[in-house]
Amino acid sequence: MKSLRVVIITGLSGSGKSTALRALEDIGFFCVDNLPVILLPKFLSITAASSPEIRNVALVMDLRERSFLKKYQRIFAVVKEKGYRIEIVFLESSDDSLLNRFSETRRTHPLSQRGPVLDGIQLEKSMLAPLRKMADIVIDTTTINVHQLKDTVQRHFSPEFKKRKMVINVSSFGYRYGLPVEADLVLDVRFLPNPYFVEHLKMLDGFNPDVQKYVLQNKEARAFLDKLMKLMSFLIPLYEKEGKVRLNIALGCTGGKHRSVAMANKISEYFTSKKYIVNLIHRDIKKN
Repeated sequence: MKSLRVVIITGLSGSGKSTALRALEDIGFFCVDNLPVILLPKFLSITAASSPEIRNVALVMDLRERSFLKKYQRIFAVVKEKGYRIEIVFLESSDDSLLNRFSETRRTHPLSQRGPVLDGIQLEKSMLAPLRKMADIVIDTTTINVHQLKDTVQRHFSPEFKKRKMVINVSSFGYRYGLPVEADLVLDVRFLPNPYFVEHLKMLDGFNPDVQKYVLQNKEARAFLDKLMKLMSFLIPLYEKEGKVRLNIALGCTGGKHRSVAMANKISEYFTSKKYIVNLIHRDIKKN
C-alpha cells in the first residue's frame, strides 16, 4: 500500500467543493483543483517520487472537465491497483439551495449555459448518481454554511479535529412562521405562560430581564431545563461517538420573540459552560 493518502472531492456544482478543498489545505493537504482525471496516475507517481514529504493529497474533480464522466471509473480503478488509498468525498445539496447559490453568485451552471439552471442541476444529479454510490463520504450542504462545512471536513480527516467537541447550534423560532428545516431536535416551549399577554412585557423580547424573569422563574420552566440538561448530557456523548459533529437544537414558541428566545439563551449558556462551540440564532425575533 502506497503511503500517499488521496482524497478526491467531487459532487454537484455549487455544493461547496472549493470550500472543502480549502479546509483540507488548511490541515496540511497538498491540494489541486480541476486536475484532468487522465493525469491522476501520473500526478500521484511524480508526487510520491519527487516530494516524499507530501503524505496527503486532495483533488477536486468534476464535470468541468468534459472527459471526467467517461474516464473516472477506469482511472480510479487503475490508481487503486497501483496501491494508492483513495477516498471519495461527494458533496450535494437540495435543488432550491443550489438555485439560490447560483443566483447569488451570478455564475452559470456548467450544464445549463443557455437553458434554465434547474435543468442543469437535475441533469448533473442524474449523471453523477453512479459516482455518488462509489463515494466513501456524502456531505449534504443544504443547511450548513461555509464555516460548518469546513469544520465537518476537517473533523473527518484530521485526528486533531476529531478530538474537538461537537458544535451546537441553538436557535429560537416562532411556530407561526414554520419549523426550521435544519433542526435535529425541536423543543416546543408553548407550554410556558406567554409574556405576550402581560401588558408591560408584550412589546419586549426574550433578552429583556423582566421577560427572562417571567419565563425562567416559572416552576415548569425550571423543571424543563433540569430534565433537558440531563437528556443532553446523555445524548451528546452518544452523538459524538457516532461521529456527529454538529447538533441543531431549535426551541419554538408562538411568535419566536419571548419564551423561545429566553430559553434558547439559557440553554446556550449551559452548553458554553461545558466548553462546547455554540452558535445562537434567533430566527424570528424581529418579526411582528
